[in-house]
Amino acid sequence: MHEIICPHCGKAFKIDEAGYADILKQVRDSDFEKQLHERLELAERDKRNAVELAQARIAGESQKAVAAREAEILALKARLDAGELERQLAVTEALRSVEKERDELRSGLQRAELEKRLAERSLKEKYETQIRDRDDAIERLRDMKARLSTKMVGETLEQHCETEFNRIRATAFPRAYFEKDNDARSGSKGDYIFRDSDAAGTEIVSIMFEMKNESDETATRKRNEDFLKELDRDRTEKGCEYAVLVSLLEPDSELYNTGIVDVFHRYPKMYVVRPQFFIPIITLLRNAAMKSLEYKSELALVKAQNIDITNFENQLEAFKTAFGKNYDLASRRFQTAIDEIDKSIDHLQKTKEALLGADRNLRLANDKAQDVTIKRLTRGNPTMASRFAELGNRDP
Repeated sequence: MHEIICPHCGKAFKIDEAGYADILKQVRDSDFEKQLHERLELAERDKRNAVELAQARIAGESQKAVAAREAEILALKARLDAGELERQLAVTEALRSVEKERDELRSGLQRAELEKRLAERSLKEKYETQIRDRDDAIERLRDMKARLSTKMVGETLEQHCETEFNRIRATAFPRAYFEKDNDARSGSKGDYIFRDSDAAGTEIVSIMFEMKNESDETATRKRNEDFLKELDRDRTEKGCEYAVLVSLLEPDSELYNTGIVDVFHRYPKMYVVRPQFFIPIITLLRNAAMKSLEYKSELALVKAQNIDITNFENQLEAFKTAFGKNYDLASRRFQTAIDEIDKSIDHLQKTKEALLGADRNLRLANDKAQDVTIKRLTRGNPTMASRFAELGNRDP
């Protein structure tokens, strides 16, 4: 039996097992259904709340993601805008730099073109002037040749060269010698001799000049080669380093009309020039010699040093020879003195030995004198014995 208390009135009543089980079953079923229903409702509310929270969270996260994406899009857009602006600025700057460089190049090209035109014009004018001067000189020479005799033309060419040299002597060749060669002792002479020296008097360069020309009316036409041998001989005899033939011969020769022509294959250090190259050949040879002047000075110094060394060696040899002679003489005299000393020593030694012998004899004599007694003196001499006896008796 089971006792059950009524929850309303508080009375207790008893029921059997079957009733208790039935009541318990009813209560349990009703309570279970109620709890189940409540729990289902609670679960449904939790589900709805969870869904709502999830939806809210998802919506929030979506909004955040959208906001972040929008911010990122805005940042990218701003960067793109900035990059586009920077690119536009860079392009603008590059275009400005290229345009500036283009303008400079254009200006430089225009300036170069202008300079080129000016240089071409100046060069053209220069050569035109030179050509006109050359044509004028040729015309003057032709006119001069047509009017003067052979001798007069030659003399005029010499005067022309002398005048040209004297015109620049003071500025270009202040220490130079340029005079006519008047020394004909060897049977031949050139026209002019040029010598130039430095401030110390060392010769820089020397040139033997010969001037040759002939007029159109001359019957016998000469060639430049006809005068080279004699010019080389004059150069050698007068001690000049170079030889130059200033010539108007062979006026149609393309070789000699080119300017300065060396004929080293025939004669050493020889040139053939037209009159307009008279001053240039002097200048060229002098400038070339100036480069070797330092070596010439050094060579002269070395030669002087060699001479000093030779003189020193000669003096040393002379001193050694004189000293040797004096030494031999002194040595011989010294040996003679030694020999004399040796002889004196031998003589003194003999004298010493003689004195020693005398000393021995004196010592023996003294010993003998010490052994002398009256008894020995009167032995065998009765007269002396009686005399000594008498003298002994007289003593007190």
